Amino acid sequence: MSSAHSAVPTAGSVPSPSSTSTSSSSSSSSSPAVAAPTITELLDFVRRTSRNEALIASLPLDPEGRTWIRLDGPGGSEAWLIGWPPGTGTGWHDHADSIGAFTTAAGALKEHSLAVRLPTDGWKTLELTDGVDRSRELAAGQGRAFGQNHVHEVLNESEDVHAVSVHAYYPPLPRIRRFSRTGAVLRLEQTESPEDWQ
Repeated sequence: MSSAHSAVPTAGSVPSPSSTSTSSSSSSSSSPAVAAPTITELLDFVRRTSRNEALIASLPLDPEGRTWIRLDGPGGSEAWLIGWPPGTGTGWHDHADSIGAFTTAAGALKEHSLAVRLPTDGWKTLELTDGVDRSRELAAGQGRAFGQNHVHEVLNESEDVHAVSVHAYYPPLPRIRRFSRTGAVLRLEQTESPEDWQ
C-alpha cells in the first residue's frame, strides 16, 4: 500500500468523517445536480480536513514509502490523505485538466513549481526561461490551490519527520503527465491515465 514515487496513489474509497463531508442528505432523483467545486472550495475542503485530528491519526505511516487513504471530496472531486516518509517526493508532474489544492496536515512539505503555462499537447522537450522557478515551504496548516496544467513537485525534505497532507482535484484526475528536468530543459517522460494508478 505504499509507493515512494507515485504522485497519485491507489486505494479503496474510504469516506471522510461527517465533519468533512459535503454531500447532501437528500437522495431524491429529482434533486438538482451538484455544482462543480471551485478552486476556493477545494482549498477550503483540504484545510478543513487537515484539522481533523482523528482522520490524520488514522493514516498508517510507512518508513519506506508513501501511504494514502481515498476521501470523499466536495462536488465529486477526487481527494486523498497522503503520508510522506522523510526524504520522499513526487518528481515533476502536472494534473493536466484538473484544478486542485493541498494542505499540509503534519510535518512540512516543500513545493517547487513553474510559473509558466505549458503547451497542453504535442511536445516532448521544452527549454524553460529564467525566472519561472518558484519554491514554497508548507508547514502544518499551510496549503495552496492551483489551476490546470500546474507543473510542480512536492517533497518531504525532513531527515526524520513524516509529513501528512490532504489533496483534492476536480475533475477527478483524467491524466497525469510526468516530467524529468535537467537544468532549464523539461522533458515529457510519460502520460498516465486512471487505469495506471487505480
